[in-house]
Amino acid sequence: MTARHIGCAILTAIIVCAGCDGLEEPPPEESRDAGPRGTELIGSFSVTLLAPSDSDPEGHTSLIGKVYDGPSPSQLVWEESMRDGDCQLLTPRAPFCPQACGGEAVCVEDGVCQSYPTAQNVGTVRVKGLKTRSGDREFAMEPIANAYQPNASIKLPFPAFSEGDDVQLKATGGDLEAFTLEAKGIAPLSVPVQALKLESGAPLAVTWTKPKTQRDSRVRMKLDISHHGGSKGMISCDSDDTGEAQLSAAMVTQLLELGVAGYPSLIVSRESAGGVSIQPGRVELMVVSKEERFVEIEGLRSCTGDGDCGFGQTCQADLTCL
Repeated sequence: MTARHIGCAILTAIIVCAGCDGLEEPPPEESRDAGPRGTELIGSFSVTLLAPSDSDPEGHTSLIGKVYDGPSPSQLVWEESMRDGDCQLLTPRAPFCPQACGGEAVCVEDGVCQSYPTAQNVGTVRVKGLKTRSGDREFAMEPIANAYQPNASIKLPFPAFSEGDDVQLKATGGDLEAFTLEAKGIAPLSVPVQALKLESGAPLAVTWTKPKTQRDSRVRMKLDISHHGGSKGMISCDSDDTGEAQLSAAMVTQLLELGVAGYPSLIVSRESAGGVSIQPGRVELMVVSKEERFVEIEGLRSCTGDGDCGFGQTCQADLTCL
């Protein structure tokens, strides 16, 4: 089993595997929700490049979307404990509500419960700028349980656009008002397959292939090394698409001191975004290409079963050998 297949099988919640299919709704992006009330993220449409693999030799492009009547609550509050350039060290805090919020709400701040939102019908969504395998440049999506994706007859190749192409989604309106979303096509992300080693007191350098133009895309990175033990922190970066970035030694050291668990990984994502504010919040269109790289930490051996461990060791609940 390759590292990529292991990652698809076991990495959930905070990160979304770049090569996993069958997603029912776009990944949450908690870092984009900050802002005045009324500008919170209430929905998104994600156009994601899924590179060729053993199980999908040609690769394909996925398109999924969902819009709600309010922002989605999170059980964790991510707080910045350190900032260096384009990167933040974030640590989670679980709010406490003395009165139980029940099954239809979540404790989002001390003493504050927030209800789960309801998915909305936004009418027919007409898509332009994505080329189907049959050569069409336009198609429409109808809601299924108020979720949106192309029907089974519409196949999107890898990639379904060229770098710099205009991608447009136009919703005719339904439960919510009509809206139009626009973003730019991006170059598929390519991160060298190399050993990424995390060491206390040392920075982590990350490189990727630069696009033809840097003005249409950003690169986001998420380094989470304790997810399977109950995440204790992560480094989140939002950088110019220059082809290289460096996570500082101080930030890497602090992250390591928070603790580790099995299969620590770095997710690198090239993104182009567009959004619009409607009542009751903001809807985004994301064009995304992601790659995942596992990182090496001295003394850490990851596992999915005892057979992955050395003599006399067993695989722990946090997917580490002990």
